[in-house]
Amino acid sequence: MTGIRLHAPAPGWSIDADVVVVGSGVAGLTAALRCTAAGLRTVVVTKARLDDGSTRWAQGGIAAALGEGDTPEQHLEDTLVAGAGLCDEDAVRLLVTEGPDAVRRLIATGADFDKTADGTIALTREGGHHRRRIAHAGGDATGAEISRALVEAVRADAVRTIENALVLDLLTDAEGRTAGVTLHVMGEGQHDGVGAVHAPAVVLATGGMGQVFSATTNPAVSTGDGVALALRAGAEVSDLEFVQFHPTVLFLGADSEGQQPLVSEAVRGEGAHLVDADGVRFMLGQHELAELAPRDIVAKAIMRRMQEKGAEHMYLDARHFGAEMWENRFPTILAACRAHGIDPVSEPIPVAPAAHYASGGVRTDLRGRTTVPGLYACGEVACTGVHGANRLASNSLLEGLVFAERIADEVTALAARTAGVPAPHPSPVTLPLPDPGARIRIQRVMTHGAGVLRSAESLAAAAAGLDTLHAEAVAAATGEHDEHKASEPGVESWETTNLLCVARVLVAAARRREETRGCHWREDHPERDDAAWRRHLVVRLEPDRTLDLRTTETHDFPPTADDAPREL
Repeated sequence: MTGIRLHAPAPGWSIDADVVVVGSGVAGLTAALRCTAAGLRTVVVTKARLDDGSTRWAQGGIAAALGEGDTPEQHLEDTLVAGAGLCDEDAVRLLVTEGPDAVRRLIATGADFDKTADGTIALTREGGHHRRRIAHAGGDATGAEISRALVEAVRADAVRTIENALVLDLLTDAEGRTAGVTLHVMGEGQHDGVGAVHAPAVVLATGGMGQVFSATTNPAVSTGDGVALALRAGAEVSDLEFVQFHPTVLFLGADSEGQQPLVSEAVRGEGAHLVDADGVRFMLGQHELAELAPRDIVAKAIMRRMQEKGAEHMYLDARHFGAEMWENRFPTILAACRAHGIDPVSEPIPVAPAAHYASGGVRTDLRGRTTVPGLYACGEVACTGVHGANRLASNSLLEGLVFAERIADEVTALAARTAGVPAPHPSPVTLPLPDPGARIRIQRVMTHGAGVLRSAESLAAAAAGLDTLHAEAVAAATGEHDEHKASEPGVESWETTNLLCVARVLVAAARRREETRGCHWREDHPERDDAAWRRHLVVRLEPDRTLDLRTTETHDFPPTADDAPREL
């Protein structure tokens, strides 16, 4: 345990539970429902409303070998290829074999997927998939439908929920085992201010960290809270340098910041073409799948073409779909484009890559166990080994579903254990809180230095910029400089602290990995180097706030504990 904590008031209230789930996307709610069904006292803590997580923004769908002629083995192969040599094959095999039944259980929960004329599930293709295996709902509103079904099930089962609550830190007992979390509830309700949920098991399902960049497809709540909490608790994180930039995000201007509208890969799966301003299909000849190549390849090709042409964006041309197909198959995307003055029926869509998904995260085994006893992670916050260096399209919802079920089964098997008494660390360290205004500065530093294109020079500049922000926060907290006023504890300063934490880890890992692999693109090391770098970077935060950054011996994940083999 590091003893490092956010600067926050002591808890003024507490409740007890068997398990607390932090997050309300597909991973969090699936885990909560399964734990509740097993008779566990389950509490769901979510940062906004139950349906405000990243899941509801997922357009394309959920990948599983459900179609005639498709097999888990074929899904496995496509996932391994996309992961560029760093997937854990055992984790992928688990995903693709347990995935189809997990999707069927999701349907039984109430999720309504689009059907064909004969009543079977309609399937489409996305990048990196050699078969149609993407189940979708509402045309291009799959995440919203999954979220609706799970939220309704949670309410029907009367699962205890605490909404508008930012999780702060992990509580541990004298033996270093999980004993719950502290959290801050925003606004009025049954609980208000800083409190605690005492439980022997904590499941992190907090989503991603896309807000560390200026432009992202992630919602405003995606500030890396789960990864930051895990680091402060002493857990290991891995593969944080592999941030996937979605190739086709609606281009709203070079200075546009915040959450950007996504143009789903399924649009290309149905036959849309990527073209430059002259109408040239530049993906032809770049990859056997052309526009449906894995996302890292498409994003790099777009960036190269933009550099060649001196352009700020490329175009996605789907005019040949016609109005009826746009309105029925992609109504959400059509509405978003038209809201910004673009009509895909009659003109190409301007697109450019933007931060989309963290392939790395809190390191887990195949039961979702982290390196801290009693702390679990699933969904985007976790690094299960499934995604490797680049996530295959639409594997994210499936990963959240499958690993959430496995975690719930593990927690249920240990349900007889009671929560230990939270014990204070003998040498606690309180993190200085940066000014909330530093959030924009962090995002700009990361976008310019650690975005799609990276180099030793750009990453060094990013590291220096982040160090400056950290030094300012320290100076303000200690009163060393009058010009830097100490920040008050609060949601904005806590989120900014989390963003700064995960940004520093991401940059440190990206500087260390001197190769180009998957969605990590080093301009000064443009080739993949399997001999030196077909392995993972694992990071742990030390009590003195320095980073312990080590490299695994092989591309396989080591166990999360000496006595916990990476077993199925």
